[in-house]
Amino acid sequence: MYAGLESLKLGRGGDQRLAELLQLDPGTVARGRKQLLAQEVEWERVRKPGAGRRPVEKKLPK
Repeated sequence: MYAGLESLKLGRGGDQRLAELLQLDPGTVARGRKQLLAQEVEWERVRKPGAGRRPVEKKLPK
């Protein structure tokens, strides 16, 4: 979200410039910018359900 907001401030080419600066994929920056413009921000969620790394216990059962 932050990168998307800053991209809006920079204007044309902002996605690419911020992606290089923050070492992100330009698509990630663009997705955040589009969510902000569409006002589809889910403030309670950080990731989609089920996303992220699996717990070690699940990956390597005892």
